[in-house]
Amino acid sequence: MSELTLVKELLKQDSNVAFLAGGIAGAVSRTVVSPFERVKILLQVQNTTQAYNQGIFGAIGQVYREEGWKGLFRGNGLNCIRIFPYSAVQFVVYEACKKHLFHVDSVQRGEQLNNWQRLLGGALCGGASVIATYPLDLVRTRLSIQTANLRKLNKSRVSTAKPPGIWELLVKIYREEGRIQALYRGVWPTSLGVVPYVALNFAVYEQLKELAPGTDLSPLYKLAIGAISGGVAQTVIYPFDLLRRRFQVLAMGGNELGFYYSSVADALTTIGRTEGVAGYYKGLTANLFKVIPSTAVSWLVYEVVSDAMRSW
Repeated sequence: MSELTLVKELLKQDSNVAFLAGGIAGAVSRTVVSPFERVKILLQVQNTTQAYNQGIFGAIGQVYREEGWKGLFRGNGLNCIRIFPYSAVQFVVYEACKKHLFHVDSVQRGEQLNNWQRLLGGALCGGASVIATYPLDLVRTRLSIQTANLRKLNKSRVSTAKPPGIWELLVKIYREEGRIQALYRGVWPTSLGVVPYVALNFAVYEQLKELAPGTDLSPLYKLAIGAISGGVAQTVIYPFDLLRRRFQVLAMGGNELGFYYSSVADALTTIGRTEGVAGYYKGLTANLFKVIPSTAVSWLVYEVVSDAMRSW
């Protein structure tokens, strides 16, 4: 067997297909919607002072005027480094659940999971992806807001010193904020959001795919059902996504930003009391502008890349 043939056979293995296709899908989809992701985080961490109050596209324009086009993609390089293994782990674990936990072979025999299996498999792959990549997500969130004008977010004095880079920030958090525990600050509310989100995303997508007439689905149909699955899942779990971001930035200036929480329960109570029900959904519209196209592109790229790898 030639080396090229051996490489082809290795790449066609289900786990390798899922890893590479999932990683590429994640990186491409997040880059497409990076400006919306940056604005969403800025909207989430502002408290009652409305620094970015001109709508989603107005906020994007404001970031562009203040920081240039690089500001719209600030943190995206790290996000791609994070999202490749994050997305890859999800698809690898999901395919492993199909094969080894539920004994279903969707590639060779065309078998399908039932809905509870999809939800459980999605929950398992969501939890695995969080554990594998959470420190990078924490740093990416910090990078997204540290160059914003925090004085606008809440009228307080904030240092204008040059912010640290990726590695420097990782080391700083580790040394000054509690070592490994600090790198996983906010992992609980993150898991509360990510695990059901991924479970719903996979379950809704596969159910809509199963309901489609025929097996040769058009790219447009895959985009549509990917958009629906992402939109439904994100809307359901959004308050926990907001908590995730706020817990991630507490140690870098929660008081300056106008909030401080001692626990998830305290955060939920405080937000409801000080910001009302709308406070739980701050930044949701911007997030949907990000999630819907991102999920649609992610599913489409995953399907295209995995099909190409298997037919190579």
